[in-house]
Amino acid sequence: MKIKNRIALQFSLIVASILFFFSLIIYLTSSTYRQEEFYERLKKKARTTVRFLVEVKEVDTKLLKIIDRNTMTALIAEKVLIFNERNQLIYSSVDDQVIRFKPSLLEQVREEGEIETYSDENELVGILYTDNGQKLVVLASAVDQFGRSKLRNLRKTLAWGLVIGIGLTVGLGIFFAGQSLQPINVINQQVQTITANNLRQRLPEGDQKDEIDQLAMNFNVVLDRLEQAFEQQRSFVSHASHELRTPLAALKSELQLGLRKPLNQAEHELMMHNLMEDTERLINITNSLLFLARIQNDLEPSALTTVRLEELIFDARDELLNIHPDYQIHIDFQNLPDSEDETSVKGKPDLLRRVLLNLMDNACKYSRDHTARVSISTNATNCQVAVSDQGIGIPPDELGSIFSPFARASNSLSYDGFGMGLSICRRIVELHYGKLTVTSRLHYGSTFFMSIPHL
Repeated sequence: MKIKNRIALQFSLIVASILFFFSLIIYLTSSTYRQEEFYERLKKKARTTVRFLVEVKEVDTKLLKIIDRNTMTALIAEKVLIFNERNQLIYSSVDDQVIRFKPSLLEQVREEGEIETYSDENELVGILYTDNGQKLVVLASAVDQFGRSKLRNLRKTLAWGLVIGIGLTVGLGIFFAGQSLQPINVINQQVQTITANNLRQRLPEGDQKDEIDQLAMNFNVVLDRLEQAFEQQRSFVSHASHELRTPLAALKSELQLGLRKPLNQAEHELMMHNLMEDTERLINITNSLLFLARIQNDLEPSALTTVRLEELIFDARDELLNIHPDYQIHIDFQNLPDSEDETSVKGKPDLLRRVLLNLMDNACKYSRDHTARVSISTNATNCQVAVSDQGIGIPPDELGSIFSPFARASNSLSYDGFGMGLSICRRIVELHYGKLTVTSRLHYGSTFFMSIPHL
């Protein structure tokens, strides 16, 4: 069932239930009021009749009958009966009918003093009248034809009102539900036109106040992310193809050169040396691509351990100095932590050590004095590591792309590398719920900031 029809059905059921109960309450209230009003009229008639008979000496039973028959307020099928203490009928407002009654009814009136009951269409009241020690039971009955007629008319009116109200509710519910969901239909039509080649299209966000506009805004945010991911993928494929094509072309050229003419010992050794360098470059690029692809699986929750960042920093420094003895790395604490937990994080030691090793290596490599400075600081939530150098710096217009795969600053192309290190570092830090950022001044050096939540 479509949402429009479901909303219309639910709305119709709610309104129909409200109308039904409202009509039922009106009918029951009117019926109760009619019955109580008619009972009061019968009681008034019974009291008036017995008073005339008992208290007014000038009125006898014959005269009282004449008065009852000619009164302006006579009721339909009205009967008034008066019984003495021995259940003898001492007065009847009708002479042409056989009067039948149950003695138990009279006893009930004597016990309760006043009763209200009915039989078929006749409604009856009984009252106990006491005069000079004499207890008389007065029964008065009649048919409330006019009141019942009004109730029947009210019942028909409410029934037709209920039917018409439900019909209008269903129709208007379908109409307004369709109007309310029309923006979603527009969104559906526009979403169908968005493809991988058309990710720049966006949905209209309206006044950004209702839920549908919020949905369009959130969908546009998702489209922004998808577009960015597709652009990164295209850029990654383009750069990867370029980086792989260069050493492959060099390998092919060296092999073609070796096949064209016989080589002496020196030329043969030179060619083998070049082939080795190109092969090593291919291996490094391939390993980096594979490493970037499998980082996500390496960070399963079960594989995380508690890691002391300052210990990893010293381990990475020692490893780097063993490879490059001419490097210098200075480590200091900006603020001493209050507890070990402030420098402890949940993570994968090998991956975090790779980030620190790469940042220190870059800082020393791009510095004229091959010196890197590492500072450790903590705050209420994060442990922060800053790696700075006084090297060549990064051009301001290239800072935004420095963490993209195969992206390298234009002034660093003469140095070894192929632009995968920083992208791998940022990915590792993000998988540890941290951030990796950079500030730089051209010709004055750069500072990379790594911030990871501590224990």
